[in-house]
Amino acid sequence: MEPITPARTYLGVFVALLILTLATFAVSFVNLGPFNAVVALAIASSKAILIVLFFMHARYSTGITRIVIVAGLVWLFILIAGTLDDYITRGWLGVPGK
Repeated sequence: MEPITPARTYLGVFVALLILTLATFAVSFVNLGPFNAVVALAIASSKAILIVLFFMHARYSTGITRIVIVAGLVWLFILIAGTLDDYITRGWLGVPGK
């Protein structure tokens, strides 16, 4: 049985999501060079964690649900690593015929 989450918690998470959304908007006007994407992804990840933990009730879920969430994240990192592996090594071999 899940514990009953008070409405105050949901309101706090909602306010945090609004603040993070405003932070995303504010950072979009700041030139951080190559770190624009890093900061945007960090804010987006923070918002995703809040949504999964509180609105999707993963905070109070069973162990098997947490294992499925972690397995999904591991698979996402495997896919990102494979994509980056391809992207980073594209210039290592010369193009035939040039």
